[in-house]
Amino acid sequence: MRLRNIPRAEGTVQAHKTVIKRPEDQRGCWRQVFGNKNPLYIEIGMGKGQFILNMAAKYPDINFVGIERYTSVLLRAVEKFDTEEFRELKNVRFVCMDARNVEDVFAPVEVDRIYLNFSDPWPKARHARRRLTSTEFLARYERILVESGHVEFKTDNTELFNFSLEQVKEAGWALESFTYDLHHNEEMNRDNIMTEYEEKFSKKGNPINKLIAVRK
Repeated sequence: MRLRNIPRAEGTVQAHKTVIKRPEDQRGCWRQVFGNKNPLYIEIGMGKGQFILNMAAKYPDINFVGIERYTSVLLRAVEKFDTEEFRELKNVRFVCMDARNVEDVFAPVEVDRIYLNFSDPWPKARHARRRLTSTEFLARYERILVESGHVEFKTDNTELFNFSLEQVKEAGWALESFTYDLHHNEEMNRDNIMTEYEEKFSKKGNPINKLIAVRK
Protein backbone atom coordinates (compact mmCIF):
# COMPACT_ATOMS: atom_id res chain seq x y z
CA MET A 1 0.00 0.00 0.00
CA ARG A 2 1.22 3.48 -0.78
CA LEU A 3 2.50 5.73 1.99
CA ARG A 4 0.35 8.82 2.33
CA ASN A 5 1.09 10.49 5.64
CA ILE A 6 4.74 11.21 6.33
CA PRO A 7 4.72 14.58 8.14
CA ARG A 8 8.02 15.78 6.67
CA ALA A 9 7.17 14.75 3.12
CA GLU A 10 5.54 17.96 1.93
CA GLY A 11 8.31 20.27 3.12
CA THR A 12 11.13 18.04 1.92
CA VAL A 13 9.60 17.52 -1.50
CA GLN A 14 8.81 21.19 -2.05
CA ALA A 15 12.33 22.23 -1.08
CA HIS A 16 14.14 19.71 -3.27
CA LYS A 17 15.99 20.99 -6.33
CA THR A 18 14.62 18.32 -8.66
CA VAL A 19 10.95 18.99 -7.87
CA ILE A 20 9.13 21.43 -10.14
CA LYS A 21 6.99 23.57 -7.84
CA ARG A 22 4.58 25.03 -10.43
CA PRO A 23 4.72 22.53 -13.30
CA GLU A 24 1.89 24.25 -15.19
CA ASP A 25 4.23 27.22 -15.67
CA GLN A 26 6.61 24.96 -17.62
CA ARG A 27 4.01 23.90 -20.19
CA GLY A 28 5.69 24.20 -23.57
CA CYS A 29 8.97 25.19 -21.92
CA TRP A 30 10.50 21.91 -20.77
CA ARG A 31 13.51 22.41 -23.05
CA GLN A 32 14.33 25.51 -21.03
CA VAL A 33 13.94 23.58 -17.78
CA PHE A 34 16.64 21.15 -18.85
CA GLY A 35 18.62 23.63 -20.92
CA ASN A 36 18.78 21.44 -24.01
CA LYS A 37 16.71 20.08 -26.90
CA ASN A 38 16.90 16.41 -25.97
CA PRO A 39 13.82 14.16 -26.20
CA LEU A 40 11.42 14.26 -23.26
CA TYR A 41 10.22 11.01 -21.66
CA ILE A 42 7.79 10.96 -18.75
CA GLU A 43 6.77 8.28 -16.28
CA ILE A 44 3.28 8.60 -14.85
CA GLY A 45 2.92 7.03 -11.41
CA MET A 46 6.64 6.61 -10.85
CA GLY A 47 6.39 5.38 -7.25
CA LYS A 48 9.71 5.47 -5.39
CA GLY A 49 11.70 6.38 -8.49
CA GLN A 50 13.84 3.31 -9.13
CA PHE A 51 12.86 2.99 -12.79
CA ILE A 52 13.15 6.63 -13.83
CA LEU A 53 16.41 7.25 -11.98
CA ASN A 54 18.05 4.23 -13.56
CA MET A 55 16.71 5.28 -16.95
CA ALA A 56 18.12 8.78 -16.50
CA ALA A 57 21.48 7.33 -15.51
CA LYS A 58 21.54 5.00 -18.50
CA TYR A 59 20.36 7.56 -21.06
CA PRO A 60 21.98 10.93 -20.29
CA ASP A 61 20.88 12.38 -23.65
CA ILE A 62 17.19 12.01 -22.79
CA ASN A 63 15.30 14.22 -20.35
CA PHE A 64 13.03 12.47 -17.85
CA VAL A 65 10.10 13.78 -15.81
CA GLY A 66 8.63 11.54 -13.12
CA ILE A 67 5.04 12.17 -12.07
CA GLU A 68 3.71 11.00 -8.72
CA ARG A 69 0.50 11.97 -6.98
CA TYR A 70 1.49 11.42 -3.35
CA THR A 71 4.19 13.46 -1.61
CA SER A 72 4.94 10.60 0.79
CA VAL A 73 5.86 8.43 -2.19
CA LEU A 74 7.68 11.18 -4.05
CA LEU A 75 9.73 11.70 -0.89
CA ARG A 76 11.27 8.27 -1.42
CA ALA A 77 12.25 9.20 -4.97
CA VAL A 78 14.01 12.42 -3.97
CA GLU A 79 15.78 10.58 -1.17
CA LYS A 80 16.94 7.99 -3.68
CA PHE A 81 18.12 10.81 -5.97
CA ASP A 82 20.24 12.16 -3.12
CA THR A 83 22.27 8.94 -2.90
CA GLU A 84 25.77 8.83 -4.35
CA GLU A 85 24.55 6.79 -7.32
CA PHE A 86 22.15 9.44 -8.64
CA ARG A 87 22.84 12.84 -7.09
CA GLU A 88 24.83 14.13 -10.08
CA LEU A 89 22.09 13.46 -12.64
CA LYS A 90 21.10 16.56 -14.61
CA ASN A 91 18.41 15.02 -16.80
CA VAL A 92 15.63 14.18 -14.34
CA ARG A 93 12.89 16.23 -12.66
CA PHE A 94 9.92 15.30 -10.49
CA VAL A 95 6.35 16.60 -10.41
CA CYS A 96 3.72 15.99 -7.73
CA MET A 97 0.36 16.01 -9.50
CA ASP A 98 -2.66 14.02 -10.60
CA ALA A 99 -2.20 12.29 -13.94
CA ARG A 100 -5.52 13.69 -15.14
CA ASN A 101 -3.83 17.07 -15.44
CA VAL A 102 -1.01 16.12 -17.81
CA GLU A 103 -2.34 18.45 -20.51
CA ASP A 104 -1.97 21.37 -18.11
CA VAL A 105 1.72 20.59 -17.69
CA PHE A 106 2.81 19.41 -21.14
CA ALA A 107 1.99 21.16 -24.42
CA PRO A 108 0.92 19.41 -27.64
CA VAL A 109 3.73 17.34 -29.21
CA GLU A 110 6.09 18.13 -26.30
CA VAL A 111 6.52 14.55 -25.02
CA ASP A 112 8.28 11.79 -26.94
CA ARG A 113 7.48 8.77 -24.77
CA ILE A 114 5.31 7.85 -21.79
CA TYR A 115 5.99 5.04 -19.33
CA LEU A 116 3.23 3.47 -17.23
CA ASN A 117 4.58 0.93 -14.76
CA PHE A 118 2.39 -1.20 -12.49
CA SER A 119 -0.41 1.32 -12.44
CA ASP A 120 -3.35 1.06 -10.02
CA PRO A 121 -5.70 -1.53 -11.60
CA TRP A 122 -8.89 0.10 -10.28
CA PRO A 123 -10.55 -3.35 -10.35
CA LYS A 124 -14.17 -2.23 -10.04
CA ALA A 125 -15.86 -1.82 -13.42
CA ARG A 126 -17.32 1.55 -12.49
CA HIS A 127 -13.76 2.87 -12.03
CA ALA A 128 -12.49 1.73 -15.44
CA ARG A 129 -12.12 5.31 -16.68
CA ARG A 130 -9.58 5.95 -13.93
CA ARG A 131 -7.19 3.34 -15.27
CA LEU A 132 -4.14 4.96 -16.85
CA THR A 133 -4.54 2.85 -19.98
CA SER A 134 -8.22 3.68 -20.55
CA THR A 135 -9.28 5.40 -23.77
CA GLU A 136 -9.88 8.54 -21.70
CA PHE A 137 -6.24 8.66 -20.65
CA LEU A 138 -4.98 7.58 -24.07
CA ALA A 139 -6.77 10.63 -25.49
CA ARG A 140 -4.85 12.82 -23.04
CA TYR A 141 -1.56 11.20 -24.02
CA GLU A 142 -2.35 11.61 -27.69
CA ARG A 143 -2.61 15.37 -27.24
CA ILE A 144 0.84 15.75 -25.63
CA LEU A 145 2.83 13.14 -27.55
CA VAL A 146 4.77 13.82 -30.72
CA GLU A 147 3.61 12.13 -33.91
CA SER A 148 4.30 8.40 -33.56
CA GLY A 149 5.06 8.90 -29.87
CA HIS A 150 5.07 5.76 -27.74
CA VAL A 151 3.38 4.55 -24.58
CA GLU A 152 5.02 1.63 -22.77
CA PHE A 153 3.03 -0.21 -20.13
CA LYS A 154 4.12 -2.96 -17.72
CA THR A 155 1.99 -4.82 -15.18
CA ASP A 156 1.66 -8.19 -13.48
CA ASN A 157 -2.14 -7.83 -13.54
CA THR A 158 -3.27 -9.84 -16.56
CA GLU A 159 -6.87 -8.67 -16.31
CA LEU A 160 -5.72 -5.05 -16.47
CA PHE A 161 -3.35 -5.94 -19.29
CA ASN A 162 -6.12 -7.48 -21.39
CA PHE A 163 -8.26 -4.41 -20.72
CA SER A 164 -5.35 -2.23 -21.87
CA LEU A 165 -4.89 -4.18 -25.10
CA GLU A 166 -8.57 -3.64 -25.88
CA GLN A 167 -8.39 0.06 -25.03
CA VAL A 168 -5.39 0.60 -27.30
CA LYS A 169 -7.33 -0.94 -30.15
CA GLU A 170 -10.49 1.01 -29.34
CA ALA A 171 -8.53 4.28 -29.24
CA GLY A 172 -7.18 3.60 -32.70
CA TRP A 173 -3.56 3.38 -31.63
CA ALA A 174 -1.11 0.96 -33.24
CA LEU A 175 0.04 -1.91 -31.05
CA GLU A 176 3.75 -2.19 -31.82
CA SER A 177 4.44 -5.22 -29.62
CA PHE A 178 3.22 -7.01 -26.52
CA THR A 179 4.00 -10.02 -24.35
CA TYR A 180 2.50 -11.85 -21.40
CA ASP A 181 5.93 -12.90 -20.15
CA LEU A 182 8.41 -10.05 -20.54
CA HIS A 183 11.36 -11.67 -18.82
CA HIS A 184 11.24 -14.65 -21.18
CA ASN A 185 10.82 -12.53 -24.31
CA GLU A 186 14.35 -11.94 -25.52
CA GLU A 187 13.50 -9.04 -27.82
CA MET A 188 11.24 -7.05 -25.51
CA ASN A 189 13.32 -7.76 -22.41
CA ARG A 190 16.50 -6.43 -23.95
CA ASP A 191 17.73 -3.44 -21.90
CA ASN A 192 14.72 -3.76 -19.59
CA ILE A 193 15.03 -1.76 -16.38
CA MET A 194 12.92 -3.12 -13.56
CA THR A 195 10.77 -1.17 -11.14
CA GLU A 196 10.50 -1.96 -7.43
CA TYR A 197 7.20 -3.77 -8.04
CA GLU A 198 8.63 -5.67 -10.98
CA GLU A 199 11.44 -7.05 -8.86
CA LYS A 200 9.00 -7.96 -6.09
CA PHE A 201 6.49 -9.72 -8.34
CA SER A 202 9.16 -11.47 -10.40
CA LYS A 203 10.66 -13.00 -7.26
CA LYS A 204 7.23 -14.43 -6.50
CA GLY A 205 7.19 -16.03 -9.96
CA ASN A 206 4.57 -13.70 -11.42
CA PRO A 207 4.98 -13.18 -15.18
CA ILE A 208 5.25 -9.54 -16.26
CA ASN A 209 3.08 -8.24 -19.09
CA LYS A 210 4.27 -5.45 -21.37
CA LEU A 211 2.86 -3.57 -24.34
CA ILE A 212 4.19 -0.79 -26.53
CA ALA A 213 1.57 1.34 -28.27
CA VAL A 214 2.14 4.06 -30.87
CA ARG A 215 0.08 7.21 -31.12
CA LYS A 216 -2.24 7.23 -34.13
